[in-house]
Amino acid sequence: MGTYTGPEFINGSDVAHQFSNKMSAAVGDKLKELYKNELYGKVDFSNIQMSTEGMGTGHVVYSLSIPFVTVKEACDAYTSFDHVGGWNHTPALAKRKQELSKALMEGHELHISD
Repeated sequence: MGTYTGPEFINGSDVAHQFSNKMSAAVGDKLKELYKNELYGKVDFSNIQMSTEGMGTGHVVYSLSIPFVTVKEACDAYTSFDHVGGWNHTPALAKRKQELSKALMEGHELHISD
C-alpha cells in the first residue's frame, strides 16, 4: 500500500497518475520476490482499494492498497501486475489488453479488476 500527496500535474505531466506506475512496479517486484522464495501469491483483485481525494483541484491525496492472497501451487501464482487508467478520463482498456496479450503464455488469460 502507498500514498502520493502533492500536485496532480507539474509542467503538464500527470505526476499523480505516475504513482500508479510506481505501485504496479513495486507489486510486480514483490510478487517475483515471493515466488523466488517459494511463497506463492497473487493480487487479490476484489479487495484493491483506491482513493483520489482532491482530484481536479490541483492537489491530490492518492492512496492505493493492493493486497495479495497466498496460493499453494507455483502454477497458480502470478509474478506480474500492471495497470491501465487515466487521470480524469476514460482508460484505453481495449488497447492495453491487446498490448498485454502478447506477454501471455499459451492458454492463459488476463485477470482484470473492476
